[in-house]
Amino acid sequence: MIAQVIINTNAKELNKTFEYNVPTEMQPKIRIGSRVLVSFGKSKNLEEGFVIGFIEKSEYKLKDIQKIEENYIEEENVELAKWMAKRYFCNISDCIKLMLPPGTKTKVVDNRIKERTAKFVSLKVEEEKVRKEIEQNIVKSDKHVRLLNFLLENGETNITELEMFADISKAVIKTVEKNGYIEIKEKTIERNPFIHKIMPNRTANLKFTDEQQRAYNAIETAIDDKMNSEFLIFGVTGSRKNGNIFTVNTKSVKRRKI
Repeated sequence: MIAQVIINTNAKELNKTFEYNVPTEMQPKIRIGSRVLVSFGKSKNLEEGFVIGFIEKSEYKLKDIQKIEENYIEEENVELAKWMAKRYFCNISDCIKLMLPPGTKTKVVDNRIKERTAKFVSLKVEEEKVRKEIEQNIVKSDKHVRLLNFLLENGETNITELEMFADISKAVIKTVEKNGYIEIKEKTIERNPFIHKIMPNRTANLKFTDEQQRAYNAIETAIDDKMNSEFLIFGVTGSRKNGNIFTVNTKSVKRRKI
């Protein structure tokens, strides 16, 4: 497999694809939009690039892709970046970088915002067996029973929340894990800055002024009566109504500037 790679650079002369061999072990993971590290030119440092396509054969002697990074963009965004570069006469890599997650645009990996991870606890044994062993008093410790019952009721749980809501310590969790009832896995947590933020609906209580209501009623009547009419809408500066003509026909309302 051969990947076509755009090097992450502002140099206009490098605004083209370069071909790299994809090692066998990387082939299941690589895709259009993958962010990769490659050897480029005579530099000893690896350069960052983006995969924008694949080909079967090459007439050149190719270097291998050295690493596939975690961050990537969707294939449709690669196509959008190509269109933007052509439309606005800029490098494809510059357009691709606009689509990367915040904090990951820098080429220096150590300076990027790291993905947030957390440990999660889940049952390793079938629920029916866990319940049976609790009933048969095979699991004797009250804290162990409390932990297992919490997971039976709530499923996989963040380890910090498990400690808090089940009122147990990490030592208890480790002991139950050692006994083979549970497993602990580290998972990436998606960063969402708005998860606890209440966003007010700023348009919910807006009302038309008398003049706006009269204009709206006139347009609505024309639509309901299937009239072919034109309405010139005036408004204060910044209201985005100045100089617009609304053409009403039986199927839609069209706007054109004058």
